[in-house]
Amino acid sequence: MAFEGFDAQDLSLSGARIHVRGYRHPNRDVPVLLLLHGFPQTHFIWHRIVPSLMERYSIVCPDLRGYGDSEKPPGLPDHSNYAKRAMAQDMVEVMQALGYERFHVVGHDRGGRVAHRLALDHPRCVDKLCVIDISPTQTMYEKTDMAFARAYFHWFFLIQPTPLPETLMAGCAPLMLKMFLSRWGAATEDYSAQAYAEYERCWTTPAGLHGSCEDYRASASIDLEHDRQSDAEGKKIESPLLVLWGENGVVNKLFDPLSDWRAKARGRVEGKTLSAGHYIPEEAPDLLLGELLPFLA
Repeated sequence: MAFEGFDAQDLSLSGARIHVRGYRHPNRDVPVLLLLHGFPQTHFIWHRIVPSLMERYSIVCPDLRGYGDSEKPPGLPDHSNYAKRAMAQDMVEVMQALGYERFHVVGHDRGGRVAHRLALDHPRCVDKLCVIDISPTQTMYEKTDMAFARAYFHWFFLIQPTPLPETLMAGCAPLMLKMFLSRWGAATEDYSAQAYAEYERCWTTPAGLHGSCEDYRASASIDLEHDRQSDAEGKKIESPLLVLWGENGVVNKLFDPLSDWRAKARGRVEGKTLSAGHYIPEEAPDLLLGELLPFLA
């Protein structure tokens, strides 16, 4: 049974209501691990690795603002309530509400972008950081070419003004979900029936579609402003950083993740390609654990 031993709760924070599944290890001295999912998924993406992680960590698996069972507020004109800064603040408040002041962070896809901002804005909270199958947002936009626009067309479709993409997707949301989950290296059988049902339940609603569009709109606007401001201030990731990406994914084909992240970090950066597509936690959980556990230890 997925997430057996985890508690589920909704936390009302300063910016949004966040749905969280958490596991508190019997040994209160073990490290704490915050796992952040990406688009178009929920915390359920971690269901194949949490049984192994439970042996040595307390674990927190939230749904990001705009996703899953967390709140999906209407986007503001400047998209600031979906900025990665706001979403990172959600995560800090989640951890504080659970009694955790310092923790490891692992982020896949959009969750990796939230984790990046969390490490910049709240460096004292982050022990070690792992980002999965992404290069930095600013880097990817600045290096955009025809090949990237074709491969990640959704980056440019979802950012169109509301309600255009939401309305167009609403008429075929299950089909769009299936396309997104199979387009970048994963096959349908890589997802458990329970996981797929969760993604469909949460993402194909009007609020779910809007929340994910606002996430991308923020990344193409206010997030870039925040990233440029951090560059100007000399802010970089201070914690040890592990970068993992899929051999069959777009990031591997069009970017240089290790070099891209070393440019954004001051501390130790290590990483490698894994034999998988984009959705590594579900496609290759054993390979992910093989890299993640030694790094965190």
